[in-house]
Amino acid sequence: MADPLYRRIADSLQREIERGELAEGAQLPTEQELADTWNASRSTVRDAIKQLTTRALVEAHPGQGTFVRRKIIPIVTDLSATHDLGTGEAAQYYIDVRRQRRTPRSTVPRVEIQPAKELVASELALAPGSQVVLRHQQRFVDEEPYSLQTSFYPMQLVTVRGANRLIEAADIEEGTIQYLRREFGVEQVGYRDVITVRTPNVSETTFFLLPEDGHVAIFENFRTSYDQHGEPIRLTVTVYPADRNWFITSGNVPAVG
Repeated sequence: MADPLYRRIADSLQREIERGELAEGAQLPTEQELADTWNASRSTVRDAIKQLTTRALVEAHPGQGTFVRRKIIPIVTDLSATHDLGTGEAAQYYIDVRRQRRTPRSTVPRVEIQPAKELVASELALAPGSQVVLRHQQRFVDEEPYSLQTSFYPMQLVTVRGANRLIEAADIEEGTIQYLRREFGVEQVGYRDVITVRTPNVSETTFFLLPEDGHVAIFENFRTSYDQHGEPIRLTVTVYPADRNWFITSGNVPAVG
């Protein structure tokens, strides 16, 4: 039995994309143009476009049209090495990306001081409403947006310990882990990850240039870090779009051979 018309339209457009006749970023013909070409109804054409969207070949831009998606080369992140206990998130991110011969870039941190919301207070073992320092950064690979990260620190690290660089809108070049260890004897010795999957919100859709239909999911990694006394010292929340990030985690893998 022959394939339904919407699938034949989708397969034909896919072949044009694969042959480069419809290049990355190119706009597809309008629904009406495709309907006329294939002697099909517009609902059949919409079903064909949905097929291409499901195959991650095209994306719709409301009010503009449907476009061929750019080819995305995923970044592989080893979660058992990321946020390395000796280097901290920023340094490990640059190591991971450069190892894959890609070019990393992070924005200058945006710093806020806010009352801790329930989840943050719970993870940092703080009373609800306690003040926390937030350090936000956007991260790019080859100038493409790849992750959003916010780290939360108990305000006591500043007011009691004197870790004033945490509230400066500037990179801590050696990493916060080494800064806290060297200057204040606060040493990160372990962490716990909780990873969730959800649909992106509006700001994430805009930043990551995601399709607005929500079919590209978001990974959200909550990492709580602990010091040598077993006390939580930081909660880092990193948001990754699923279409450009792969993750691995490993234990004691024996050498091969």
